[in-house]
Amino acid sequence: MTGHRQIVVTGLGVISAIGNDHRTFWQSLTTSRSGIAPLDPPQDLIAFSNVAAVRDWDPEQRFDVRMHRKLDRSAQFGLAAANEAIADSGLEWDDSLRARTGVIIGCSIGGSVTQDACYKRLYALGKKRSEPIAVPNIMPNSGTSQISMQHGFRGASFTMTTACASSGHAIGMALWMLRSGTIDVAVTGGHEALLNLGSLLAWDGLRVVSASVCKPFTENRPGMILGEGGAMLVLETLESARARGATIYAELAGFGMNADAHHLTAPSLEGPTNAMKAAMNDAGLVPTDVDYINAHGTGTGGNDMNEIAAIKGAFGDHAHKLALSSTKSMHGHTIGAAGGIEAVATALALHHGVLPPTINASPLDPECDLDVIPETARQSNPRAALSNSFAFGGLNAVLAFKKAPAS
Repeated sequence: MTGHRQIVVTGLGVISAIGNDHRTFWQSLTTSRSGIAPLDPPQDLIAFSNVAAVRDWDPEQRFDVRMHRKLDRSAQFGLAAANEAIADSGLEWDDSLRARTGVIIGCSIGGSVTQDACYKRLYALGKKRSEPIAVPNIMPNSGTSQISMQHGFRGASFTMTTACASSGHAIGMALWMLRSGTIDVAVTGGHEALLNLGSLLAWDGLRVVSASVCKPFTENRPGMILGEGGAMLVLETLESARARGATIYAELAGFGMNADAHHLTAPSLEGPTNAMKAAMNDAGLVPTDVDYINAHGTGTGGNDMNEIAAIKGAFGDHAHKLALSSTKSMHGHTIGAAGGIEAVATALALHHGVLPPTINASPLDPECDLDVIPETARQSNPRAALSNSFAFGGLNAVLAFKKAPAS
């Protein structure tokens, strides 16, 4: 809004099923390449045939041996994505800037790979003790702490854990902290790795997971596909970015959040509607300013229909003029990392003037009757966009982006 410090995105990093850097990730999104495929062994996971797993991941290529052995897979993704975003930003840190740089990260589950291995040691193998590093690895804030320690960032830093809205909330809080002057630079986003037997069985128990493919907004959609990964953004003021001639991907202009106060797993209509309105209001936008929405779009029966109805409630007649897509159809639902991965996709859409598609979008559900950009990316010139994250427990986070300000 008028009077706020303008906050812009100057660095991006991604680890995902469709690319282990933000350029490969973007190429995959715009060429409709899916990362959903059969899960490679271990054998005890073979029943879960299709997931969006990070492929070609070798932590020894990213970290020294002593380092990667201390990190759960989730924190590995977070630190690797942060390293890329920090390098991409071109910022040069001195001690005074490190003291004013915050790390605000979303992670829903934490070190579930480590936790699953601990339970196997204790309950299946009869061991009496866990590894000494188990507790630090399991903590959801492990990624935040590792990024802070590796780069010497001493500003306000913490982890948000609000299920599938975790990194949406984290990025929104980073925006507000930068506006207020609490910090001058933020490394923000999310990470998650939960493709282990215990987590997969737990999600399967909810009866919302597809065994094959993710088909958001379609008739008889089979459900969500679980994924893993991490994504980070470097945020700073427009003034500082311009002063150093930085590449500006987009402006992060607004944030809206609320609670449904309704149900642990079933969404309400009022909560998402009002969260989108709040994000637009915070950004100084009116509905007709928005050209694109990166939808939460899980591919489940309840979410997709409800989200379409909420968009109609927030945008009125303009809902039929804007475009939206679910990139989860390609990179899967990465739970605590979802808002971060989708925020990067949204910033890149504004930067490149290309809207990523919803793949597998046929036949469309008649009740999902908005423009979901089926199958193929679309050249466009979007002025502003929203990125939606709606979590179990009725916790909603919506980010509003604008095209990068003219220099």
